[in-house]
Amino acid sequence: MKFVTLKENLKQGLTIVSHLTSKNINLPILNNILIKAKKEGVELTATNLEISINHFLRGKIEKEGEFTVDAKIINEYIALLPEDKIEVELLEEELKIECQNYKTKIKGQFSNDFPVLPKIDQSDFFSFEINSFKEALSSVAFSVSNNENRIELSGVYFSFNEENLVLVGTDSYRLSEKTIKLKNKKNNDFKKNIIVPVKTIQELIRILSNFKTEDQIEAEDEIRIYLTENQIFFSFGLTNISSRIIIGNYPDYKQIIPQNEKTTVIINKASFVRAVKASGLFSKTGINDINLNFIKNKILISSSSSQAGENFIEMNATIKGADNEIFINYKYLLEGLNNINSDNIIMKVIDNNTPCIIKAEKEDDFLYLVMPIKQ
Repeated sequence: MKFVTLKENLKQGLTIVSHLTSKNINLPILNNILIKAKKEGVELTATNLEISINHFLRGKIEKEGEFTVDAKIINEYIALLPEDKIEVELLEEELKIECQNYKTKIKGQFSNDFPVLPKIDQSDFFSFEINSFKEALSSVAFSVSNNENRIELSGVYFSFNEENLVLVGTDSYRLSEKTIKLKNKKNNDFKKNIIVPVKTIQELIRILSNFKTEDQIEAEDEIRIYLTENQIFFSFGLTNISSRIIIGNYPDYKQIIPQNEKTTVIINKASFVRAVKASGLFSKTGINDINLNFIKNKILISSSSSQAGENFIEMNATIKGADNEIFINYKYLLEGLNNINSDNIIMKVIDNNTPCIIKAEKEDDFLYLVMPIKQ
């Protein structure tokens, strides 16, 4: 194996894939990145058996071949090299790397024991505008449970239909639902419901957040999703991510969304966020409770704790329906508010025993539910 590529391209590719590797005592080769020189270019691959990342970069291929090296060592070393061309060559069981006056040999392993990645049928897919998709993932991932005792809640629910994808995340205390329009589809089976592990979603958000559109997406600003019976594949630009799907039944969350609220509140989001943050400073440690009292076009926001003291804020708001009151976890409330892009937000409240709804005043593509704290 022998190839020449730019330091910038190799560094970016290694950064994308190396994050997935970790110290694996039972299968040491999983600590490595697979480097494969093919006539089309250079392919970098990393996997932890549940998630796999594959990235393609351009290069001048002088000799095809493949080899694996420790992800941490090569990633950190390449980052220190001058901004110039890098020549990489496999010599027996070492990878020789040269860049200007830097010369090194990194020991590694042949790829015989590296896991074989699943193949995908690229004839059927769903596609989305890439930035909208990233924002949609971020707006639900924070709600997902990190307790794997209920495995079906440890992932994001994907519900495909003919026009949209509905994403849902919940930990039983709050729930986020985001609807995103399909950009394109080539799939005869419009209705698909799957659960994707939140670790996969977090990895996908990380990569998309550091994505250089001008470098990697050439003709189409889109991300494609391919599905098999137990795998999901995300393909965008020069990067592919594959992941297992969680096998299980997602709860029928629709039945917990209140339909007949007693109180509807419309309030300026920025002012409300500021007041909630201020009140949160005086909430009880570990409970994070604040009180929201809705009375005659005013919201009274209060909190108190024996350690910090007490706080009281009065805000103007548009309130329809009965006077009402709820106690709520201010951190959960803020996380929902921060994922709503709107000047004004709507809260729909029944009582302190029923989830309240939070959404944008004029858009219906995002819905946030949060359970009150029972007193």
